[in-house]
Amino acid sequence: MKQIERITHGDKLLAIVVRHDFHRDGIEFFTPGELSQQLAYMNRPKGYVIPAHIHNKVVRNVVYTQETLGIKSGSVRGDLYDNDCEYVSSRTLGAGDVILLAGGGHGFEML
Repeated sequence: MKQIERITHGDKLLAIVVRHDFHRDGIEFFTPGELSQQLAYMNRPKGYVIPAHIHNKVVRNVVYTQETLGIKSGSVRGDLYDNDCEYVSSRTLGAGDVILLAGGGHGFEML
């Protein structure tokens, strides 16, 4: 199972899955710059300081509200659909996994 998975349909990003066992030193951003939200992972040593900062102002036209889900316990099957609600793919997510739903449709079944 991949630790990071970008699920696409054609050229459209539907979701990004970050598995609980992903580990890397430093910081990694998983989302492309055109999304209105950022999903990142950070692993820094004790005492590391990120100075106070603000992000660059970027004017965006947000058309859809998207979701990011963190699975705290148990497992869930996430079903991904295109914009016409046609089934594309499913992923099973477990405790500690994160999924950013970036496009298309989705449904869930608790397992």
